[in-house]
Amino acid sequence: MNLSMKWLSDYVTLDTTVKDFCAAMTMSGSKVEVATEEGSEIKNVVVGKLLSVVPHENSDHLVVCQVDVGQEQPIQIVTGAPNVKAGDIVPVALCGAELPNGVKIKKGKLRGVESNGMLCSLGELGLTVHDFPYAIADGIFLIQEDCQIGQDIHEAIGLNDTSVEFEITSNRPDCLSVTGLAREAAATYHVPLNLKKPTFQGIDGNIQDALQVEIQNKEKCPRYAAGIVKNVKIAPSPRWMRERLRASGVRPINNLVDITNYVMLEYGQPMHAYDLDTIADHKIIVKRAKDGDKFVTLDGQERNLDSNVLMICDGEKEIGIAGIMGGENSMVTDDIKTLLFEAACFDGTNIRLSSKRIGMRTDASAKFEKGLDPNLALEAINRACQMIEELGCGEGVEG
Repeated sequence: MNLSMKWLSDYVTLDTTVKDFCAAMTMSGSKVEVATEEGSEIKNVVVGKLLSVVPHENSDHLVVCQVDVGQEQPIQIVTGAPNVKAGDIVPVALCGAELPNGVKIKKGKLRGVESNGMLCSLGELGLTVHDFPYAIADGIFLIQEDCQIGQDIHEAIGLNDTSVEFEITSNRPDCLSVTGLAREAAATYHVPLNLKKPTFQGIDGNIQDALQVEIQNKEKCPRYAAGIVKNVKIAPSPRWMRERLRASGVRPINNLVDITNYVMLEYGQPMHAYDLDTIADHKIIVKRAKDGDKFVTLDGQERNLDSNVLMICDGEKEIGIAGIMGGENSMVTDDIKTLLFEAACFDGTNIRLSSKRIGMRTDASAKFEKGLDPNLALEAINRACQMIEELGCGEGVEG
C-alpha cells in the first residue's frame, strides 16, 4: 500500500519528519518498507520563460532561445523542439542538472552555437500526458500551472509529494486504504482523526425506479450497493486528484475512472462503473456462472468460467466477473450518458479461488480476497457520488 503524505494530511495533522513517521508507524504495527520522494532524480530544474525564439544560423531544424530563469541575465539554449515560441513557460534544466535515467546536463555547443541548458519534455521529467492532459507527448512541456519564473520545478508542478510504502498483512485489510492508515497514524501519535461522512445532494428521482438489484447468492455476496449518475461529462481530473493518484502508484485516466480509483484508495473499497444504457432491463443479478461459460473481460481477453465463479449479470447477459474485472460488453466509453456505480462485498475465499481459475488477479481482487467490511460499500457509493457533484461531471440520483 502506497500512502501519499499529502493525502494523509487531510485526515491527521502530524508535526514530524517522514523518517520519524516511518519509524513510529513501524513500531506501532504498520510496517514501512520504503519512503520515496517524488522527483528525487530531478535536480536543478526550474521554471523558465522564453523571451525570444529565433532560427539557428547553421541549421534548418534548430532554434536558439533566450530564456529567463529568474537570474540576473537570461540564458541561451538551443533546441530542436518545434512547439516552442516566445512567451512560453517551460521546464529548464540548467547546467549541472540531473534528470531521470541518469541524464546530466552540461554546457555545450550545437552546430557552433552555445547552449547553456535544456528545455524539458514530460518524458524527460519522468511524466506522461496522463499527469498533464493539456501537454503533448513529443514536444517541450508548455506549463500552464500557476507558477513563478525561477521556481523549482517540483513545487511548480506539484511533483513534491512523498510516498510511503507499507507492508499490509492479510489480517489488516482495513489498512489497505488512506483512511485506514490515517486511523493508525492518529492512534500512534494520539492526535484527532478528521473523517467526514460522505454525502451528496442528489437530483430528484428514485433509484429504485431506475434500477433493480437481485442477489441470488447471498453467501458469496452479502452486500451489493449501486448508485446512478445522470448527465455524465467525461473530462480530465483536476490536478490535485492526478497528483494523489500518481503518488499512490495509479495512473490518472479521466474523471470517471479516476474517481473509482480514488475511492478505492481512500476507503479500500473497490468500485466498478458500468454504462447503464448497456444494462439490459436495467437490472443487476449476482449469481454463479455456468460450467463452460466464456466471458470477455475489459482487457479483451476471453476467460473460461465454471460454476464456482460469481458473476455480475443484467437481464440478459453476464457483464462482469464479481470482484475481479468488468466485461467488455458494458464498458464505459466517451459517449456515456448515464453511469452505474457498483460497490459490493464478496466472499474473499471465493474471489481468491476464482482469480486462480480464470488466471487473472487485479487490484480489486487483491483487496476482496482479504475480506472487506460490508459497511464500506455504501460509504464508497456515497463518496463517489459526492465527488461526481464536486467535480461537476454528473448528477447523482437520490438513493
